[in-house]
Amino acid sequence: MHDVAAELMPKAPFDFGQSLAFLRGFPLTRGERMIGECALTRAVSSEGQPVVFRVVDDGTVDEPRLTCTLWSDREVGATVERAVRDRIAFFLSIEDDLAPFYAIARTDAPMLPVIERLHGYHQVKFLMPFENAAWAILSQRTPMATAQKIWQTLVQRYGDSLTVDGETHRAFPTADRLATLSPDDLFAIVPNTRKAPYLHAVARAFDDVDEGWLRTAPYDDVRAWLRAIPGIGEWSATFVLIRGLGRMGQISNEEAVLRAAARVYGPATGTPDGVREHAARYGAHQGYWALYLRTYAMDAVSSHGAA
Repeated sequence: MHDVAAELMPKAPFDFGQSLAFLRGFPLTRGERMIGECALTRAVSSEGQPVVFRVVDDGTVDEPRLTCTLWSDREVGATVERAVRDRIAFFLSIEDDLAPFYAIARTDAPMLPVIERLHGYHQVKFLMPFENAAWAILSQRTPMATAQKIWQTLVQRYGDSLTVDGETHRAFPTADRLATLSPDDLFAIVPNTRKAPYLHAVARAFDDVDEGWLRTAPYDDVRAWLRAIPGIGEWSATFVLIRGLGRMGQISNEEAVLRAAARVYGPATGTPDGVREHAARYGAHQGYWALYLRTYAMDAVSSHGAA
């Protein structure tokens, strides 16, 4: 087994504990034993090589530092190391600058307790944008337990795996791996005459695109590219743009945002027009506005339920 040590310096404020709390509650990572109080261990396929990484919190919210260890069954070369470091940094959104968002929120009285409660919370994305698109296909109009079971079957059958310290870690299969399968192969796992071809189309599309372009090209161009993939509708495209690519300049009027806005601002804001109008004042940071609203509202509901 080969290992490499690395260090990441998130843009302050950065609260890794809140990132871990999100992952502990997210359906696809809920219950994973390798998500601890101050560390995270995951597997990823990078440049055709399976890598397990462990991220440990070695700093504070205002002086953040993450130390990372990368393991592989072969030497971790410079190209793979750079790719995995970039993957971790993007996954945890460590380079997002929260200061402009906070500056606007401090002029928005109902948001003051929200940003105080969530100080240093950076969005946690899907590890790969393709994972996000695949989950969008699998989870739509499907019971959560069924979608999770299909996801795990894909991981078990087609994802790379690596055992470190007696624990086997598995990565979600890459787009190029699923793109080589036939729709019939996928139908054996995804027994739905629409979803299996949709997943295959998504895999082929992501296998054929440069992720750097997805991250940096004009928003409307990337949105149009996503909408052209069979099975990716308006909601799915926005989902991938935000949670897979960190494009935080837009939001969707999903029910969770409407409910959260109503809880924080009152019923008048908790409507599609109200949310759209209020989000506009946050400009390029409205995605963070919606993220903080949803998280704060869910925490409030959980705390009330626990009480």
